[in-house]
Amino acid sequence: MQSLLFFFLTVATVVCLIVYLWVYTEIDETLLVIEIQNSTSKELMNELQELKSDIESLSRADAISKKAKKELKMNYTNPETLLIIVDKRHLVVNDKNI
Repeated sequence: MQSLLFFFLTVATVVCLIVYLWVYTEIDETLLVIEIQNSTSKELMNELQELKSDIESLSRADAISKKAKKELKMNYTNPETLLIIVDKRHLVVNDKNI
């Protein structure tokens, strides 16, 4: 009877140690995965910040005009001036002819 009790206690102890090592390994692997995901998240946040900075610098009017001149070979045109002549004889203000 004592040898049977000793056998079961030994088997139970070995099983408990195996379960403990398995749980410890799973927790360790999970912590490693979380650490990797945190570092990936930080890298992506840095890259996102760099992209936002690039967008802001490329959205400026001087950067747009420089790229248009350099890459698209665009030139500025001379501004147009329109002259509209209104004949005062046909002008109506508040239902009164002037």
